[in-house]
Amino acid sequence: MFTIQVATKHHYDWAAKICEEMESSAKIRGTGIAKRSPDYIKQKMEEGKAIIALTEDHQWAGFCYIETWQNEEYVANSGLIVDPKFRKDGLAKMIKAKIFELSRTKYPNSKIFGLTTGLAVMKINSELGYTPVTYSELTNDEQFWNGCKSCVNYEILTSKDFKNCLCTAMLYVFNNKEKEDAKREDSISV
Repeated sequence: MFTIQVATKHHYDWAAKICEEMESSAKIRGTGIAKRSPDYIKQKMEEGKAIIALTEDHQWAGFCYIETWQNEEYVANSGLIVDPKFRKDGLAKMIKAKIFELSRTKYPNSKIFGLTTGLAVMKINSELGYTPVTYSELTNDEQFWNGCKSCVNYEILTSKDFKNCLCTAMLYVFNNKEKEDAKREDSISV
């Protein structure tokens, strides 16, 4: 029913729609989301740091992108959005799995994290191996936290000195056992 792939410049036409849906969805839920511009979304597509889901007739259905922080020590899977017509079809879970896979491929030694107020995203992240953490375990990169300025909850974040907010912080760390298993698989397949 869906094609889920790494977004490219061929998907630029969907950037404005993606941004509109991100903002609209946040307003409906009454939750915060960092606003992004169509140019920013296009940049992620150009860099190969985004996943897009399309229907069989090539209509936009969902999106998510990658950001890196602190010299790629941290990777955030951000901006997960699904067109309301396709919610409850498991599409968000498929997109998250694909962006997670892309993140691990592009940045195998990075810690992958996310902030969310959504229970569905928390469940998906848990299934992928993320665990809830305190904000102190996330990047301390000022640029990351500046991205929260457009969120309706930014005052809460600043009043708490960037130590917590309404979002739940979740972190995935590629552990040493996984690294050893990956090395073993590589040596077997050679």
